[in-house]
Amino acid sequence: MSFELTRSAERFIRMMIMADGKPGSGFRLAVTPGGCSGLNSDVAVVDAPAEGEQVVEKGSLRLFLNAESRILLDGVTIDFADTPLQTGLVFHDPKATGSCSSH
Repeated sequence: MSFELTRSAERFIRMMIMADGKPGSGFRLAVTPGGCSGLNSDVAVVDAPAEGEQVVEKGSLRLFLNAESRILLDGVTIDFADTPLQTGLVFHDPKATGSCSSH
């Protein structure tokens, strides 16, 4: 499994952990199929990984990913968008076959 985090995404995750976490907290990222990029996500700052989650370290960040998320994120670049239309994590998946604007 290999995925990239942009600086904007790293900054967003770091700010979430600083605001809601304690030392050693991590960022739970649960990804499911769906959405404009082909992926939906649920995020939370938690103290420890849940059963079945793997700790993936990206720089100084600790991400807690379940098995499905690890598979779906392979090859994906995770970005953060803050626009009038969208605020949150954005997934750029080279395997995605369509987008919301292609309908």
